[in-house]
Amino acid sequence: MHERSLPASPNWYCSRCSDVNSGGLLGVGGKNIIYLIDVSASTCRVAGELVGHKDLVSGFSFCQDAGQSHLCVSSSNDGTIRFWDSHNKTLIREHAAHQSPVSAVHWSPVDKNLVVSGDEKGIVVCHWYHTGDTASFFPEPRTIFCLTCSPHSWNTVAVGYKDGMIVLIDVSKKGEVMQRLRGHDDEIHSLAWSPVPREDALNSRPEDSEATNGESAGEEKGCYLASGSKDQTVRIWSTVKGKGVMTLKLPYLKKRGSAVDPGVKERLWLNVHWPKGRPTQLVSSCFSGELVLWDLTRSGKQRWTLLGTSSEGQNHSRIVFNMSSVHLQDDRELLISTSMDREIKCWDLGSLDCCWTLPTLGGFVYTLTFSPVGTGCLALGVGDNMIRVWNTLTTQNPYDTRSFWQGIKSKVTALAWHPKKEGSLSFGTDDGKVGIYDVFSNKPPQISSSYHRKTVYTLAWGPPVPPMSFGAAGGKSSYSLYSCAGEGVILQHDPSKLSGEASDIDKLIRDTNNIKHKLSPHTDLSWKPDGKVVAIGNEDGCIDVYQAPSLKLLCSIQQHHKIINTLRWHHDHSSPPELHCLLASGSSSAIVFVHDLRSIIENPPESPAVLTEPYRRLCGHTAKITSMAWSPHHEARLVTVSYDGTAQVWDVLQEAAVSNYRGHIGYLLCVDWSPVDPDVIWTGGKDFTLQEWRVSKQEFTKPPKGKKMIELKEKMKANPKQKRKNKKTSGAGGAVPSEMNGASVSVAEKLKGQELSDEDEDDEVSSTNSPVPPPATFEMQRKSSAAAAKSKDKPVFLDTNLLKKKKPRSMLPISTSMDHRPKEELLQDCITLASVRHSSAPPAGCVPGQGEHIHLGLFSDRQALHRMFESEEQGHVEAGHCETVVYLRLWSGDLQGALQLATEKGELNDHLLSIAPMAGFEVWSRTVEAFVKQLCLQEQYLKAASHLLSINKLYEAIDLLQSHKLYREAIALVKARLPADEPVLKELYTCWAAVLEKDGHFSAAAKCYLAAGASFDAAKVIARKNDVSSLRTAANLARISGEVALAQSLALRCAKDLADAQNWVGAHEVLSSQESLLVHRLHLCVTELLSEMLADPRAVSQSCVSGHPWASPGEGRISFQDRVRDVWEEQFGVSQKSVGHRSAGALLQELKSVECPRPTTSVPLRQVLLYSSLHLTHSVLSWLLDDDEQLIKELWRAVSWPRDAGHFCVSAELCRLLFPDGDVSVCSRKHPRTLHHTEEEAKAAANSLQAFVHYHRLYEHWWSRSAKDQEIQNGLSLSAGDSCAGDEVKDKTLNGGLSEFRESICPPTSGLDKLDFDASLLLSEPHAAYQATQRSVREIQGQLATMVLQHSQAQAGQLDSGEEQADTPPQISSARESPDRRGSADAGKRPDVQETLVSLSAKMSEHQKQLVDLPETIKMYPHPDVVECCLVLLHFSTSSPSVSESLQQVAKDLLHKYGSSPSVLKASLRLCT
Repeated sequence: MHERSLPASPNWYCSRCSDVNSGGLLGVGGKNIIYLIDVSASTCRVAGELVGHKDLVSGFSFCQDAGQSHLCVSSSNDGTIRFWDSHNKTLIREHAAHQSPVSAVHWSPVDKNLVVSGDEKGIVVCHWYHTGDTASFFPEPRTIFCLTCSPHSWNTVAVGYKDGMIVLIDVSKKGEVMQRLRGHDDEIHSLAWSPVPREDALNSRPEDSEATNGESAGEEKGCYLASGSKDQTVRIWSTVKGKGVMTLKLPYLKKRGSAVDPGVKERLWLNVHWPKGRPTQLVSSCFSGELVLWDLTRSGKQRWTLLGTSSEGQNHSRIVFNMSSVHLQDDRELLISTSMDREIKCWDLGSLDCCWTLPTLGGFVYTLTFSPVGTGCLALGVGDNMIRVWNTLTTQNPYDTRSFWQGIKSKVTALAWHPKKEGSLSFGTDDGKVGIYDVFSNKPPQISSSYHRKTVYTLAWGPPVPPMSFGAAGGKSSYSLYSCAGEGVILQHDPSKLSGEASDIDKLIRDTNNIKHKLSPHTDLSWKPDGKVVAIGNEDGCIDVYQAPSLKLLCSIQQHHKIINTLRWHHDHSSPPELHCLLASGSSSAIVFVHDLRSIIENPPESPAVLTEPYRRLCGHTAKITSMAWSPHHEARLVTVSYDGTAQVWDVLQEAAVSNYRGHIGYLLCVDWSPVDPDVIWTGGKDFTLQEWRVSKQEFTKPPKGKKMIELKEKMKANPKQKRKNKKTSGAGGAVPSEMNGASVSVAEKLKGQELSDEDEDDEVSSTNSPVPPPATFEMQRKSSAAAAKSKDKPVFLDTNLLKKKKPRSMLPISTSMDHRPKEELLQDCITLASVRHSSAPPAGCVPGQGEHIHLGLFSDRQALHRMFESEEQGHVEAGHCETVVYLRLWSGDLQGALQLATEKGELNDHLLSIAPMAGFEVWSRTVEAFVKQLCLQEQYLKAASHLLSINKLYEAIDLLQSHKLYREAIALVKARLPADEPVLKELYTCWAAVLEKDGHFSAAAKCYLAAGASFDAAKVIARKNDVSSLRTAANLARISGEVALAQSLALRCAKDLADAQNWVGAHEVLSSQESLLVHRLHLCVTELLSEMLADPRAVSQSCVSGHPWASPGEGRISFQDRVRDVWEEQFGVSQKSVGHRSAGALLQELKSVECPRPTTSVPLRQVLLYSSLHLTHSVLSWLLDDDEQLIKELWRAVSWPRDAGHFCVSAELCRLLFPDGDVSVCSRKHPRTLHHTEEEAKAAANSLQAFVHYHRLYEHWWSRSAKDQEIQNGLSLSAGDSCAGDEVKDKTLNGGLSEFRESICPPTSGLDKLDFDASLLLSEPHAAYQATQRSVREIQGQLATMVLQHSQAQAGQLDSGEEQADTPPQISSARESPDRRGSADAGKRPDVQETLVSLSAKMSEHQKQLVDLPETIKMYPHPDVVECCLVLLHFSTSSPSVSESLQQVAKDLLHKYGSSPSVLKASLRLCT
């Protein structure tokens, strides 16, 4: 259809807006159109467009299947997915499954029927081409930026999100998430799958620390995935592992002096492309338009290579958005890239050089013109703020184009080549700037110092006129530059001195022609090629022809009735003289007029002539004419372009239509004839394209007309409101495509227009054939706003924001409506009003301001006006417009009534309140109170309180703030306006503190309590957090405030928490602030010493956060009591000589208030040490007081606490620390003394303590001999274990605890043949009897429990299988639990004899009586298991003479008497024979 074409720029910030199929057809989304471009290694050609989307194209993809490569799919911000046939350029199917703008689409490379798309809300939709079905998924609630289907598995899709997340989903399982790839922290711009379906291609890289390290990735099927992100990194992901295996950081390559506009702050777009057949090579974009080829098998700077380094100017100058590649038949692989610099480039991936560049356009093509000197040099003025100069005759590069942007910074709306000087190009812009470029140099343009106030529409070179023509012979330029702009002014610029002031030619026109009235605003001008006359078009449709240089008016053409848009004189070369004076003109009407001015120019009349008939009339266009051009090759052949979207070639003399071109989408703005080919014409327009076409190849000869046009006109006229609404909507939404394309479309995007009349609007809509309405509803205007009011078409610049404003409601709607009656009634009103004003008696029935004459109240006296106001008020009340009634009463002087009405309706406002004092203080005060109530209903409490202050109601304002929980503001108000001792202040602080405490803001609540004088509550509320810092702060606060008891309590809680965390220094610091807590510091000191001395064995492995140097382990043979006493004296000044609060008696008395619970196995070890150290503190203080009885009892409790809590090893080590010599009567070596006990309880405690010390040493002796006699030890271990199996704690100790104790803290010593202690203490017969009785009681309790269980099972109906359950299983379980019980039962009777409940109860009573009769000291201070000790001693006697005969005999006797369990009997049988 067209020869060459420059398409619209590809859309920006889209992840996949271009794609190329296997046949070399490239599809690119520009605005709402897809452009199809045939590409090869040498050149390209725009082959057509796919038109249909109503909004921006956001994605495009071809089908990769060989049989369907002509099929493609596109997505758009209008929410639709469209399937196309690129051969026929037709729409196949449309899907509207998305409710939001679609951000990405991809046709699966594996499944020829699957298309996947994603939108901004995170919805993923699968489209099946062959069936038309769709399926929607919602894998993540995030904004989708890109997605790509796997080339190896049809059901795997990778989705990239705005927040940096990448998700792999399985579309065959309803979008189930397979992997979440986390690593990027910003937008995912692009995703690319490796062309190889495995993950072993990159494993050989030694520098990749995150690789598989030799594992075979082939075991799991996977594929590498590359991602590019805004965080400036490219990451390679393993989809098998779900993690990144490589990160590529972009090199910063931006060169200084590169041709990038410094005023545009670039953002990064990181696109990645993985070429087919290159598993180790990846192409990515970079910061400033460079393309980087990454070699994934290398590292460092060798890893990347730049494309296009063989010569300058190959790379893009701005960021790259999309890349796609294609294999040609000659095995060359081409890469196509699109960029923000509005160029499409083709690269050879073999040589990495640029093959060709296709320029694209990012705005309306406002103007185009061929140079009259440089043949074939075409200049384009575009709405993307750039000028393009295209050498159209170059044979090597068919798109040899240069872009100029310096000094422009606005849309280029007018261009004009210098008639003689090659390369000199003048330009005008949307913001009124005029300048001149030298296109053959790199210099910035010359800018005229005289700016237009509005858009420049036309530039023309012509002979200078006064005052610039004065002195022209003195070397001044032979040409001046004339510019016409939207404000209706034509300025004459001196090209040799653009810095000088330009002159307005209107002054010369007035002076020469003696014109006094105001000239019509000018809209266009055209100099005749010979420079003798100039034609100027005006806003009112008039064309004035002036004679140079004085600009004498020759004639005025009164043919057009609308704004003149374009004027063109016929050229004067190679044409008959009678054609030289033909002037063609086009306006906002659709007719082109041609006038022959030869007679007037050759024979100027004395007075200006008025022409009302044209020479030729060219009819056919259906909308306004925007530009025209005479053919330089033909006689009287003209081409015109119009808002009907077509270009029309005319034979002017015959008034015949020759050819009609319809290749554009939307209206056309500019046209020019090729200077070298008579059959070629160039046009540009609203669709962002420039097109070259041949006249002879066009199918049509006339512009389109017919039923569609007529029907559209009727429809638009039948529904004008809908038409207006649609145009406003399009104006609001039109800025989006242009912003995405880089051109900020505004009102000024429309050239040379006016606010359309109904006819013109119909023409425009019908003729554009475009699915997208214009980006802005109203075009740039060629008329001044002052003259616009006089014109029917009202040609003014309109801001789209003004269109949205509602017309304010009329204060007097009834009287206003009366002025819209028929003309006869309005004329009669004038007669009636005249009669009222000039007659003494008004006409009958006429009362101005009432009834049918209500509107006359405005033109009569005041009484009539008040009557009109009353009627208007009634109408407003009925309509519910209370505010208007208030203002009417206000205007009439009834201020009190206006305030009362506003109060009743709840429509008081600040303005009414500000004028209320005019009605008096009482009225003002009532109004304020009413306004306060209204504000409270509207929840504007602060404003309400402020108004209460204005009438001196301070307490009411405070109550208002308090009642609505605005405590902060209420307190500020009280402190600012009331005395410091005001009771309400304390109440406010207390209430606020309670609210803050309830919400968990403890610090703020504490400040409130402090301000209210409640220090106790402040400390308590801070302590509620219950962490160390809060407790420390609360303790200090209480101490400062004088709350001694609370301070001590909080300090102790804090110190306890710190001690639990092993922060001893911190705990002492907390307690040291209060002297009364000295005894607790002593307790902590003992705990720290105990923890440190027990830290060596694995039994107490703890890490100390912060400790004291004096707590480090010292000499091994110094008793623990001596260490404690020395540290107390050195660090705390506590000794036997201390007095006052440091005396031992006072400290002991304070320590008695500290409670110590009973030991249980659930207490953690740290707490066990804390409680044990408490008894040690008691013992040391008793020692200082020489209280031996209390000393030995506290030492016994200290040792028994860890033993009873299940920490047998800790108890054994503690015995060793306390009594290194093994003698409990020797309390200290450093302070020698022997303990003497007179009380029975103290003696019992000492014996028990000594027995346990001997018990531990007994086992030390046993383990020391274990290496010598392993067999005997193995044989005895069972017996020893069985002997105490009845005692749960001892069983645990023997089988687990003691073995650990043996290995950790008691290494075996050699050479112990004899016992070095008196073992007879271990063989206490009273304790043996007590222990045997306890075992019997436990056995009977077990049997009773078994009987109860059997009875309950029988009651539940389980006796059918239960006779066996009643006999055997319970006995077995009982035997398993306690062998001692079974042994004692066997000893009393035969196994087959069953016990009864009565017999068991009798036995239990007997045993309990025996326990009661035993002395309390035996029960209070127990000994180790006597039977167990007997067995161990007899075992020693079998291998060495370490046990005396008498002691052996005692042991044997005790075994015979109390060892009744089978295991004990068996062992004793072996040892006693």
